[in-house]
Amino acid sequence: MFALIDCNNFYASCERVFRPDLNGRPIVVLSNNDGCVIARSNEAKAVGIPMGAPAFEYEKLFQEHDVQVFSANFALYGDMSNRVITILSDYSPEMEIYSIDECFLKLKGFDLFNLQTYGEGMRYKVSKWTGIPISIGISPTKVLAKVANRIAKKYPNETQGVYIIDSEEKRVKALKWLKVEDVWGIGRQHSKRLSAIGVKTAFDFTQLNDEFVKKQMAIVGLRLKHDLQGIPTLDLEETQIKKSIATTRSFETNYTTYEQLAERINTFASSCAEKLRKQNSCCNSLMVFIHTNGHRKDLPQYSRNIVVKLPFPTSSSIELVKFATQALQKIFKQGYAYKKAGVIVQDFSQADNLQQTLFESRDKRHIPLMQTIDKLNLLFGQQKIRLASQDTKRVWKMKQQKLSPHYTTNLNDIITINL
Repeated sequence: MFALIDCNNFYASCERVFRPDLNGRPIVVLSNNDGCVIARSNEAKAVGIPMGAPAFEYEKLFQEHDVQVFSANFALYGDMSNRVITILSDYSPEMEIYSIDECFLKLKGFDLFNLQTYGEGMRYKVSKWTGIPISIGISPTKVLAKVANRIAKKYPNETQGVYIIDSEEKRVKALKWLKVEDVWGIGRQHSKRLSAIGVKTAFDFTQLNDEFVKKQMAIVGLRLKHDLQGIPTLDLEETQIKKSIATTRSFETNYTTYEQLAERINTFASSCAEKLRKQNSCCNSLMVFIHTNGHRKDLPQYSRNIVVKLPFPTSSSIELVKFATQALQKIFKQGYAYKKAGVIVQDFSQADNLQQTLFESRDKRHIPLMQTIDKLNLLFGQQKIRLASQDTKRVWKMKQQKLSPHYTTNLNDIITINL
């Protein structure tokens, strides 16, 4: 059996843990730079706020319904996610972390357990220890566990937040209830094509011929169908390291000089290097891009990117900044107003298993230096230690006018309890 655990309205729930006065009130969380709605509480959904809604267009609706608006506090959400995952890891030795608010548990050897009671115990412990509400779906396959979770979340009172598909009757009933466009793994285009041939529900999808499904949706679609039929096809996946890492930004104002862009590119390259080190990787190539504001038709337009093959794999901020600067020099043109730029590192190798070149290789002195910098930044705060080429005043700063405190990751923001 597989269990899918999903945190309910996770970002909004994280805000409510430390602000219980927000319980029952509509909450939305905005994207980087407070642009669009990326998370909504059930109350916010009820007043008609769609996912992806531009915040500035919905300000009037926010005021009318007293919607509580928050900037994305990813440090808080990430820490709360780790706490939930740590608790859940005690319930099974086999786990797949699917996203920041979802994970699968493989319940192998749990035949003698009462899974309803077991699931309710998980919910109680996570809620008691973190304050985060969760829903749990349990089934013989991963995709059916997704379906069961959806039912648990839709009908929390009837299911106690835990729903188990453990019979053919329950499987068929659940699939006839679920719309085909809501099936995990069936995208918008596939759902349109399926709907055009009369496939309206997940059950309808399972009645299609295997050869037809494979032809239209490849082997992935066929595995999906078998999983929905209760035939275990998809197993837990090991955590994969990222295949590319990007740091990109739109600037608050147009940049017209090389020095302004160079400082930003240096900072982006340094950020990519730090992310590489976190997953114990080195990159073998990088891309630098710059472009003007396409919405400003009154200004001359220019867009360019360049991919640089590195002479050796590295995760050193010093070395990556050097290569990124050389790349920028090749594509920068004077006379344009630049609005966005970025650095993307790719073609990764494991840092502890590198193929050395004959004539050039990474400076090994940088390894302990970067480790020290990472430790200091972790201890004293992000980017406390920077390269000299980075602006100490930080030219770019994310717009986060409605950011909540970092309750669990910054001692200055820790909650004070008045007795």
